[in-house]
Amino acid sequence: MLLGLDPVLSPDLLHALAAMGHGDRIVLADANYPATRGRRVLYLPGIDIRCALQAVLSVLPIDTFIPEPCAFMQVVGEPDALAPVQAEMNALLIKHGAKPAASLERQAFYAAAETAYAVVQTGERRFYGNILLTKGVVPPEKQP
Repeated sequence: MLLGLDPVLSPDLLHALAAMGHGDRIVLADANYPATRGRRVLYLPGIDIRCALQAVLSVLPIDTFIPEPCAFMQVVGEPDALAPVQAEMNALLIKHGAKPAASLERQAFYAAAETAYAVVQTGERRFYGNILLTKGVVPPEKQP
């Protein structure tokens, strides 16, 4: 255990988040997501997407240099719909100073996720509990 860190952040997840560079992406996925399509798969069984996203956003800066640094998977057949789980994730993004997530068609989301640094499969059982996050930068401290 470490002080000041959300206990959801496992050693493997912390390592992945720290090793990522500016512009690298990570996917937080629901329990039904085909996570084995990712380069590196990490597991948070029993943890819902809200808790996982809250923990990740407590340490991961979201990119501010690109127009759509976060993305959801579109609801199949309803591209303009926002699933309740997605509304919850958007609220967390906004709380942490990020823009609401864009949406990607299902196969486009899978293709983008396959290039992500890691896929974190959570225990979330609600459909469409998947989000792609792009890492930003931590600015230098102001010098006196």
